[in-house]
Amino acid sequence: MSLALLALLAASHPAEAKKKTEEVSAPAAAPASDPAATRTAAEALWAQRGDEAKLREALTSYEQLLAASPGDRDALYHLLRGYYFLGDGHLTDKDQKLEVWAKAIGYGNQCLALNAEYAGLLAKGDEDPASATRTLTKDDVPCVYWTSSALGKWAKASGIGLTLKHLPTVKAYMTKVGELDAAYYYDGPDRYWGAYYAAIPSFAGQDLNKSKEFFDKAIAANPLFLGNHVLLAGEWAVKKQDKATFQKELEWVLAADATAIPDVQPEMEAAQRQAKALLAAIDDNFAN
Repeated sequence: MSLALLALLAASHPAEAKKKTEEVSAPAAAPASDPAATRTAAEALWAQRGDEAKLREALTSYEQLLAASPGDRDALYHLLRGYYFLGDGHLTDKDQKLEVWAKAIGYGNQCLALNAEYAGLLAKGDEDPASATRTLTKDDVPCVYWTSSALGKWAKASGIGLTLKHLPTVKAYMTKVGELDAAYYYDGPDRYWGAYYAAIPSFAGQDLNKSKEFFDKAIAANPLFLGNHVLLAGEWAVKKQDKATFQKELEWVLAADATAIPDVQPEMEAAQRQAKALLAAIDDNFAN
């Protein structure tokens, strides 16, 4: 492992999950004996990632590709996004979620380290990931977006202390995505800020009006993307104690066509599972 990558991992990966990052940084599988065939198989399995077993098989194949060719951007992207989705879209146990999100962060850091200028700044030791984001380019957007998403999920699931600790990095990453490609992943930055301004504590700047504005913008741009509606209900409507909007949005999601955006059908189906779970727990989120 290069000195730049070691510095990057030390600087940007949560210390509390450092052991898992170190495990991820080593090849997790034997190198692919036939990289072309392994990539073809990985792509076919990735298309079936709505099935947890198929997703895990895809991740194994991408780990083989990475072992055969360290720095394989496509493999790193799929491992980052895939481990994020495994935690967000399939698993329900908190400890298991934390484990796979830690793996996602580890692969995300490796993906970001492909930008030599970014890695070089961290290697010097006088900058952190938030300040080093100025060097990131549009080619880095997938790595930045999914690393931010994984780090945000990991920190939030770990508690308010770690959420606030890692929030500057998450915000810097997502701000950079917004600057470079605001429409990335169905208006991902707007969706993030909608959730951010609802989820943070009042003492840290909670603003439900801003939250709603960002969610409205994301939904206007991508009305069929179910994740926009689930987050609006699960974050804004709960904090606003707007039970009617909560029910309306989630019932709409359950009645929607999960195949409406074929490229993300697995994520759309996961959003429907999340909507069902939220509705089942409605009494836990509303006073009356």
